Amino acid sequence: MPTLRPPTFALPLTLAALMIGTSACGSRVGEETAASGESASCLDTSGDTVKIGLLNSMSGTMSISETTVRRSLELAVEEINAAGGVLDKQLEVVTEDGASEPTVFAERATKLIQSDCVAAVFGGWTSSSRKAMLPVFEDNDALLFYPVQYEGLEASDNIFYTGATTNQQIIPALDFLKDELGARSLFLVGSDYVFPRTANAIIKAYAEEHGIEIVGEDYEPLGSVEGIPTIVNRVQSSGADAVFNTLNGDSNVSFFTQYANVGLAADTMPVLSVSIAEEEVPGVGVEELAGQYTAWNYYQTVESAENEKFVAAFKAAYGDDAVTSDPMEAAYTSLYLWKGMVEAAESFAVGDVQDAADGVSFDAPEGSVTVNGDNHHIAKTALIGQINPAGLIDTVWSSGEPIEPDPCLEDYAWAESIEKDQTYC
Repeated sequence: MPTLRPPTFALPLTLAALMIGTSACGSRVGEETAASGESASCLDTSGDTVKIGLLNSMSGTMSISETTVRRSLELAVEEINAAGGVLDKQLEVVTEDGASEPTVFAERATKLIQSDCVAAVFGGWTSSSRKAMLPVFEDNDALLFYPVQYEGLEASDNIFYTGATTNQQIIPALDFLKDELGARSLFLVGSDYVFPRTANAIIKAYAEEHGIEIVGEDYEPLGSVEGIPTIVNRVQSSGADAVFNTLNGDSNVSFFTQYANVGLAADTMPVLSVSIAEEEVPGVGVEELAGQYTAWNYYQTVESAENEKFVAAFKAAYGDDAVTSDPMEAAYTSLYLWKGMVEAAESFAVGDVQDAADGVSFDAPEGSVTVNGDNHHIAKTALIGQINPAGLIDTVWSSGEPIEPDPCLEDYAWAESIEKDQTYC
């Protein structure tokens, strides 16, 4: 099984050295490359460099989260290039702004694949952005590395999912609420798009199986705050034991501010969030979040030699106040996993990389992760954290070992009633 070890961290290069312009690609691959499976791609591997695409929201409501993901990807590029690159080729970066709009993500992904001729694309955050990009990558037989936890029920051959799927985050979070906090009633709050809607369908199926009452369910349009006061009032009057929060982006700022304004707190009605990590805490407000819970697979406070190096390198690059988070770490890890797949395949060709993916592992800051070649997810350890007064997140519960990915929830009888896309499940 191919295994990678994190390299010694080099001092970051300047961003100017990384940000290669978005010019059209050079000559198409030659006959030798075409024979290995790249005939349908304009990827040029004849020189000393190979292009990759970084596609993140640097503007719009999701920029609060995705800007730092971009930084972690840039850090990984710097390290990989300093250590000799991939198959002796330096990584040439083409960057695009998804602008927090699914249609823009699809347009930019098309450009990166067809005009910039990249070997792979790294990015996306919301499930709406991923769903918009999915047909682009499938139709062009290209590779997307998606770094964020999501609702599952999907497993495309053209996407590698390095964030958690449902059984590695949402189900452990529900187990924690039920078994550790004794919650017997929940109020569901989310942004109005794919991930929260599907996640809540899964939560409701779980709740029915385990005798948990869903006392309310409300959604706010992504990026909106207009309806938040009404939602918080409904939460307050519901008498729920806890709140399961799938809000994304700026809506969380309003939600937790209103939550505190009406006198709700972690010790009266705890909130467990699945989209608030270390970089969002200052924007939402430490005072409003202290004591509340999160479900992820990595925190800055994870104790390991690999994480110590990662955190130190990130702070050296972006300042002592910079924090790391789960999506950032999963994005950083995704670049190293792609490197491992390419080197195992001895090829940048999509088909060769897919064939070599199974079993590729990396000693990541979160712990050792391994690619499942059947569903393109990775084994991950589930962590429940509690936000501390300093704005960091302390682990209060762990699964103890990596959980094998089950994106279609095949091992959960209670999930049979959930509507699934038969293309993937």
